Amino acid sequence: MPISSPSPPHLVIAIPARDEADQLPACLAALAVQQGVQQDAIAVLVLANNCSDDTAGLARSLAPALPYRLEVAECCLPPRRAHAGGARRAAMDAGAALFGAASGPDPLLFSTDADGRATPGWIAANLAAFAAGADAVAGTYATDPTEAALLPASLRRWEAMEARYAALLEELATLVDSDPHDPWPRHAVHSGASIALRLSAYRAVGGLPEVPVGEDRALFAALLGAGLRVRHSPAARVIVSCRLEGRAVGGMADTLRQRLAQPDAPVDDRLEPALAALLRLRCRHALRRLHSGRPRLGDPARLALALGLPRERLRAIAAMPHFWPAWEELQRAAPALRRRPLRLADLPVEIARGRTLLKLLRLGRAVVSGRAAGPAGSDLRGFAR
Repeated sequence: MPISSPSPPHLVIAIPARDEADQLPACLAALAVQQGVQQDAIAVLVLANNCSDDTAGLARSLAPALPYRLEVAECCLPPRRAHAGGARRAAMDAGAALFGAASGPDPLLFSTDADGRATPGWIAANLAAFAAGADAVAGTYATDPTEAALLPASLRRWEAMEARYAALLEELATLVDSDPHDPWPRHAVHSGASIALRLSAYRAVGGLPEVPVGEDRALFAALLGAGLRVRHSPAARVIVSCRLEGRAVGGMADTLRQRLAQPDAPVDDRLEPALAALLRLRCRHALRRLHSGRPRLGDPARLALALGLPRERLRAIAAMPHFWPAWEELQRAAPALRRRPLRLADLPVEIARGRTLLKLLRLGRAVVSGRAAGPAGSDLRGFAR
């Protein structure tokens, strides 16, 4: 994968591309009209892997008209690496190599998809999150409206309902257990369409996990596990394809086809019933207090009782160096925190229940903030807050 080596950029955007000659021009054009950024400080690296079309040649033909530096590399990944994780890892590693031995401010490594179109404020939104202290930024996505309009109405309805419920759960999380490094508004999406991190963070976790499916989720799990600060920015948004014939096994196209074939298929596994989510968040917040060394009276006993764990086991988990690995360990140890899968048909009831819980929590906060401080005895002021 030969890459030229002029002066190192400050920001590199790595794009894996396999047979994307049709979609890549729109992706590169969207990066050319980013607002509030210096294009001469940006390099875009397109890695054309295992292509049967002329993705690489097309990209090279577009380079002279682009305001940023465009590097194009080609490779043929072996069968064991010719998957989404292998391709993105190769692209991000090649992108990281463009920095050389760069000194000065920590360089930034981004990644997006060849069939995605970054919204005009995408880079600026990521930069704002870094300026606020983030080590990595998980952006979000919206489906291409033209392609979405071609999907069956039932599928569009279920997709919208799932997104609505996911947003409710995130707002619930903000009220019950807000992350100081990831304030509201936020989301819970980990998508390869919008990845941004400091080069030092990428190297700290050993690069992108090279797994066949879910490499984006695996990367952010590794970053949180290393105690790095991850921001989920709704403003860092990319328009993505929702075609039914995709390139990546296990990607969006596979999910959409599965839902067409199985209308009662499970929803995203990060979603769960609203009451179960509330219990999980209350337990997470109690663990956060224990982990930070600022427990409230009765915290260890109440949490141990709620989860059926020995107090010694709970203390050992709370003593782990980083919070997110401790939280993952608590979820593994406590049968009460095992997730129950949700199905599409469950969503209407759970959306209504989630809205009710949000109203009650907001009301409770208003009552607590509007009265004089008293003994910390109520549920809202104790376990849930």
